[in-house]
Amino acid sequence: MKPIVLSDKIARQIEAEGAAAFPNECCGMLFGCDSEAGRVVERIEPADNAFASDEQYHRFSIHPLQQLKAERAAQKEGKILIGFYHSHPDHPARPSEYDREHAWETFSYVIVEIRSGQPREMTSWMLDEKSRTFGPQAIVTGV
Repeated sequence: MKPIVLSDKIARQIEAEGAAAFPNECCGMLFGCDSEAGRVVERIEPADNAFASDEQYHRFSIHPLQQLKAERAAQKEGKILIGFYHSHPDHPARPSEYDREHAWETFSYVIVEIRSGQPREMTSWMLDEKSRTFGPQAIVTGV
């Protein structure tokens, strides 16, 4: 599995969004391209957490129309949707069972742990098509 490549700026933006949304989950989309170096994230698109407000502390959902609009805009730039990101407030940066049930095989899933309002660990995961389980995806930063 190829690594996901995040610039320091994009990694810090995901952390900042997670901290700002605390105690709820933030969410958004990752746009870029697949290359020899890995899945290169060239820009992110923050999304509104469309889940019921009393569930946003442990669930996220991106409205399909918001995703479609973002994908169309990215397509005009020659970019593709390569994944999603979200935060886990006061929980480890590991996919939940809910995350697994709603994941698609071709996408990367970046999760940032926000502990007491502060960013901690950031991980990335991809779903295996056959086993329907998540496997860790290396993150390359600082590019």
